[in-house]
Amino acid sequence: MFRIYCKGLNSLNGLNYINYMKIEHYAFGNITIDRQTFTSDIIIYPDRVNSSWWRKEGHLLQIDDLSDITDAGLPVLIIGTGYYGTMRVPEETIKYIKSKGIEVFIKNTQKAVKLYNEISSDKPTIAGLHLTC
Repeated sequence: MFRIYCKGLNSLNGLNYINYMKIEHYAFGNITIDRQTFTSDIIIYPDRVNSSWWRKEGHLLQIDDLSDITDAGLPVLIIGTGYYGTMRVPEETIKYIKSKGIEVFIKNTQKAVKLYNEISSDKPTIAGLHLTC
């Protein structure tokens, strides 16, 4: 799990970007990334996975829950709201993310996983995924 930066065009901060994190499988309550399985909510960075993503309120994504994500400085954030889409993302939180210059996608986690695998190969991407309900 690593990233490579090379000087070039069409890039982040003047550097081309290659993401090697790939989600291989997702089912209710577990996800496999680069042959490692996780059973708690996660944040996928380009070069690592934070497998201890806790929010103030489990099914509500608040601005305070995003400091590590927004500090990463990546242009795309994909939020997985759970297998059934139970986690809510208030409009205030969405506006905050956008105010940081981050393009945000909010989907149930099944769709978020698919989108992450599609987008992250082309753009620096971070994902916060709720794995259960």
